[in-house]
Amino acid sequence: MTAVADQTPPPSAGVPRGHDGSGRPTRSLLEPAILRTALLDSLRKLNPRAMVRNPVMFVVEVGALLTTIVWIVQAFGGSIAGAGSDPAWYTFTVSGWLWLTVVFGNFAEAIAEGRGRAQAASLRAMRSETLARLRDGGTKAAGELQPGDVVVVVAGEVIPGDGTVVRGIASVDESAITGESAPVIREAGGDRSAVTGGTRVLSDELLVEVTQKPGESFLDRMIALVEGASRRKTPNEIALGILLAGLTLIFLVVVVTLRPFADYAGTATSLATLISLLVALIPTTIGALLSAIGIAGMDRLVRRNVLALSGRAVEASGDVDVLLLDKTGTITLGNRQASAFVPMPGVSERELAEAAQLSSLADETPEGRSIVVLAKDRLGIRARELTQSEAQFVPFTAQTRMSGVDYDGVRLRKGAGDAIERWIAAEGGTTPPQLRAAMDQIARDGGTPLAVARDNQALGVVHLQDIVKEGMRERFDHLRAMGIRTVMVTGDNPLTAAKIAQEAGVDDFLAEATPEAKLALIKEQQSGGRMVAMTGDGTNDAPALAQADVGVAMNTGTQAAREAGNMVDLDSNPTKLIEIVEVGKQLLITRGALTTFSIANDVAKYFAILPAIFAATYATHADGTGPLDKLNIMNLGTPRSAIVSAIVFNALVIPMLVPLALRGVKFRPVGATALLRRNLLVYGLGGLIAPFIGIKLVDLIVHNLLGA
Repeated sequence: MTAVADQTPPPSAGVPRGHDGSGRPTRSLLEPAILRTALLDSLRKLNPRAMVRNPVMFVVEVGALLTTIVWIVQAFGGSIAGAGSDPAWYTFTVSGWLWLTVVFGNFAEAIAEGRGRAQAASLRAMRSETLARLRDGGTKAAGELQPGDVVVVVAGEVIPGDGTVVRGIASVDESAITGESAPVIREAGGDRSAVTGGTRVLSDELLVEVTQKPGESFLDRMIALVEGASRRKTPNEIALGILLAGLTLIFLVVVVTLRPFADYAGTATSLATLISLLVALIPTTIGALLSAIGIAGMDRLVRRNVLALSGRAVEASGDVDVLLLDKTGTITLGNRQASAFVPMPGVSERELAEAAQLSSLADETPEGRSIVVLAKDRLGIRARELTQSEAQFVPFTAQTRMSGVDYDGVRLRKGAGDAIERWIAAEGGTTPPQLRAAMDQIARDGGTPLAVARDNQALGVVHLQDIVKEGMRERFDHLRAMGIRTVMVTGDNPLTAAKIAQEAGVDDFLAEATPEAKLALIKEQQSGGRMVAMTGDGTNDAPALAQADVGVAMNTGTQAAREAGNMVDLDSNPTKLIEIVEVGKQLLITRGALTTFSIANDVAKYFAILPAIFAATYATHADGTGPLDKLNIMNLGTPRSAIVSAIVFNALVIPMLVPLALRGVKFRPVGATALLRRNLLVYGLGGLIAPFIGIKLVDLIVHNLLGA
C-alpha cells in the first residue's frame, strides 16, 4: 500500500485566507479564536511553577496574593498586624489591578504562542500518515522509518520522510512546505538531491534514502518551532532577564527597608501601599513583554518561509555586520546569456559562431542554449544534426573546465580561457596574444569569457553577459547605512568580479572562490570581532555554513548544507538573507525600544507614588501639606488615588503595547547613532510623557468620580 494523492488532509477549518507572500494563510492579531485561547492560557500560566521563570512578574504575583489575603481578612472584619488600616475597597482595588498586571503579562506571551500554534495546526494538516514502500519490497509506516532506509516513491505519492535521492529524477510539488505552486526538479547527485517529507512526487520515480530519525523530520522541527516548544532563551534575552531580576531584587530591598523608616517617622504605611510602590519601581512592562518579543521575532521569520533552528540564530542575524553573498542568482540574474562573438585575427565571426554552436548542442545549461540562440539570431546559423556523423560530445567537468564535440576528425572545445590555452598547447598549437586580451577586456566589462578552439587553433571568445538585478545597489546602500559590510563571493576571475562588484555596489568581493577560501574569509572576519552571515546550497558550502554565525541553507540544497546551516530558506531564494538580517535587526530594535520605554515609564510613576507616600511624613502645615508636596507635579488628588492611578496605568500599558511587541518596531536602515537618537526621542521621551498623561487621567476618574 502506498501514499496516494487524496491522503493529505485539507487545511484546518476557520483559517483566514489572507496571505503574507509565502502562499500560506496569515492570521490577524485580533482573531477571536486566538484571543480566546490566549486568555485561557494566560490564566493557566498563573501557576507559580510557570511564573517563577519570569522573576519580575513572579514578584508582582506574590504581591497580588499578599494583598488578596489582606483584603479577604478585611472583608470578614478582621485585621492583620503590620498590614495597615486601609479601607477594604482600597486593598481590593490594588489587589485586583495587580492580578490584572500579571494576567496581561501572561496574555502577551500567550497570544504570541497562540499565533504559533495556529500556524502549527496548518502545518499538521499538511502532514499525512503514509505507508512507505521499501526497496526490498516491504512496507513501513512513515513514522517508523530509520536513517538508511531506502524507499520507492512514484508519481502521485507523498515522500514519506526527509532524505536524499539516490536514483532517478522527478518533478516534486513542495507547495505544502514552501507555499510555492511551481513544482521543482529533484534528482540524484548534485545540489538538488535533498527531499522533504510531506511533499509529493508529480512525475517519474525516485529512490530516496531516508536521513531523518523518527519524530525529527523537517516538518516536525518546524511544527515544534512555531509552537514555541523548542524555543530557548537567547543569550541577549538571558542577559536582559538577569538585569531585570537584579533590578527587582534591588528595589525589593529598598521597599522592605522603607517600612522601618516609616515606622520610625511615625507614618502609617500599609502593606498594599508598599507593594504598589515596589510594582511601580520594578520594570514590569518589559518584564511582561520580553518573552512575547522573542517568540514574535521567530514568528516573523516563519511567515517569510525561513526555518530558524534556534532563537540564537534569529538574534545573531540582528547583530550581523558582514554579509557574504553569492554573485550568481543573488546579485545577478544568474542565467548568463551569450551577447557577442569575438573572433581572432584570420577567423570570421561566422566561423567562430558555427564552432561555438556545434560545441553547445549537447549543453543544456542556460549559457549553452543562449549560444545556440545567438548564432541563429545574429548569423542565421541553425542547429545541425550530428548523429549521422557519429559525433562524440564531451561533457563539461570541474577538472577540465571545458566541453565540446568530436566529429569527422574535427575536435571543438569551449570553456575557461586558461583551460583552452592548456588544451591548445597539448595539441601542439600556439595561443595568439589577442585571445588573452579579448578575455581580459570582456572580464573588465563585467562579462564572462568563454574561449573556443578547433583542434590546435584558437577561434575566438564568446561574451557571456551577467545582468545585475534591479535595485541591488539601493539595497546594499541600505545595508551600508546599517553598518553592514557586503562581500560578493564568486567563482569568476578577479577582473569580472571587480566589474560586477562595482556595478552592484558591494563593499568587497572574493573572486575564484573555493570552499577553503570561503571558510578562510569567514574565519578572518570573525577573528576581527565581526558577525558573519552567508547562504549556500551545495555540499561544498557546508563547512562555511557551519562556521558562519548565521548560515542560511537553501531548501533545494543538499542534506549536508541543510544540516550545516542554522536556518533553512524554504523558498530557496538567496536574496532572502537580506530580509533575515532585517528581521533580526527588528527583533533587537523592538526589544531595545520597549526596554527604553519601560525604564522611562517607571520614572514617571515615581512622581506619582513617592510624594503620595511620604508627603504626610514631613507635613508642616495644618492642612497636612509640606515640602514634599512640591514633588506632586501631576497635582494628583489624594495619596490613595495617586497609588491606584499608577497601578492601573502600569497594568493597562502592557496590553496596549502587545501589538507593537508582536509586529515589531518599524525597521529603518539607519546607523547605530541615528537609531539610538530615535529610540531615546520616541520611546525614551515618549515613555516619560505617556505615564504623566495616563496617570493623571485615571486619577481624575478615581478621585473626582469615585471620591477616593
